[in-house]
Amino acid sequence: MTARTTLALLAALAAAPAAAEEAPRRPNIVFIFADDHAYQAVSAYKDPRNLLETPNLDRVAREGVRFDRCLVPNSICGPSRAVVLTGTYNHVNGFHNNSNSRFDASQTTFPRLLQAAGYQTAVVGKWHLGTQPVGFDYWNVLPGQGIYYAPDMIEMGVKSRHEGYVTDVITDVSLDWLKKRDKSRPFLLMAHHKATHRPWSPPVRLLGFDGDRTYPEPPTLFDDYSGRGLAERDQDMTIARTMTPNDTKTNDFQERFTPDERQAWDAYYGPRNEAFRKADLKGEALVRWKYNRYMHDYLACAKAIDENVGRILKYLDDEGLTENTIVVYASDQGFYLGEHGWFDKRWIFEESLRTPFLLRWPGVVKPGTTEPRIVSTLDFAPTLLEAAGVAIPPEIQGRSLVPLLRGQPPKDWRTSFYYQYFEYPVWHRVRPHHGVVTDRYKLVRFDGPDLDAWELFDLREDPRELRNVYDEPARQPVVAELKRELQRLREELKVPATFPRSVYGDAPFPKVEP
Repeated sequence: MTARTTLALLAALAAAPAAAEEAPRRPNIVFIFADDHAYQAVSAYKDPRNLLETPNLDRVAREGVRFDRCLVPNSICGPSRAVVLTGTYNHVNGFHNNSNSRFDASQTTFPRLLQAAGYQTAVVGKWHLGTQPVGFDYWNVLPGQGIYYAPDMIEMGVKSRHEGYVTDVITDVSLDWLKKRDKSRPFLLMAHHKATHRPWSPPVRLLGFDGDRTYPEPPTLFDDYSGRGLAERDQDMTIARTMTPNDTKTNDFQERFTPDERQAWDAYYGPRNEAFRKADLKGEALVRWKYNRYMHDYLACAKAIDENVGRILKYLDDEGLTENTIVVYASDQGFYLGEHGWFDKRWIFEESLRTPFLLRWPGVVKPGTTEPRIVSTLDFAPTLLEAAGVAIPPEIQGRSLVPLLRGQPPKDWRTSFYYQYFEYPVWHRVRPHHGVVTDRYKLVRFDGPDLDAWELFDLREDPRELRNVYDEPARQPVVAELKRELQRLREELKVPATFPRSVYGDAPFPKVEP
């Protein structure tokens, strides 16, 4: 062996450990999922009303990417969760609605695949799929919708009560699992919050956080639904008519309060409710009062989420995990904060269809990126699988976002998106509908048994979606093109031509004259 060969061999041996240390580790994944959290209530999205500052969520956006067009296939809680787990539409995963669907736990989910690949997996918080979680080494979930104060939780099949506010409790349990995990293995933590779901019960520490602010109104707060059809007029989700005294906290509101919490609650709401009763408001003044009460309560719930996201980010920082952990923040769908006079979701329209989506992946995502392309909650599963080095099953209908995250968008990235909503008439009388969405247009067909109607919206000319232009002669080439695209998507996604009546929910359809 020559001296040169010996030196080369020694150099190779010396370099081997360093090379092994430099080999990329599989990233940890923290997936934080809210319920009904509108993008308008995340300050990184810069809503003109400046409703709420969310510094911890903004940190995720600042250090990662903000997706500006993340669309959901079906804007309602349980079905959205099934989409996230499976990467498939609800006609494939079988969870169409909240009325009578149960999640088939035998089907493939991305947590099961990560678990099989050696990841530790945990889900904490809202589950809402009717069956026990599968694919998780640890689970501790709320029964059904859960409640805000002193929530019951089911830990690996055993029910117990937790003292405290639900958003804090879910974070406490999540952090406890992180602290006890096997530190030699990568992990997936899914922390699923109940907030900001109705009835929007704030933590007592945030009562009055806004100093009795009068909130700016959305331009469509008093929408009269002219320029659109029966579906928009004949719904039941308005602040004016649908909100109950329980929603506005003007009744003897009940939660599992401790005596101190009850006292703080009554001390805040009591005098304000008394002033409201004395004012005897009517008409638009009453709607404005309800809107401002709604904003206080809803945004306090959102603020509590932001605080708890900050707790998780601090843990990752303190434990030296930040650099090798993907952090995702998203909601199961968007939500109305007074736009069109509404609360809730369900529609193909923008505030419902579009969900907040922030992602941080140090070393991969360029900090401060904004992504305008159409992405979806369908894409979460394949993205996290690819990031973990796990093969993506062919049945998944979403696409991995990893090329976008690396700044290398594929030339064939989607330019259209299919949407379908089923649940009717409860809750809120939003008609079943499906449609196709592009950057500029939405073509919608309301297809329930008592209404068959088409609508077209031009988002460039009409971003608030106030005018159905489907019947305008000049739009007919666009209508024809979008109908072809809608049919192409339905065939590609294998959407059944018809659905059984049971898919639409348990209640009978009322007959309504068009």
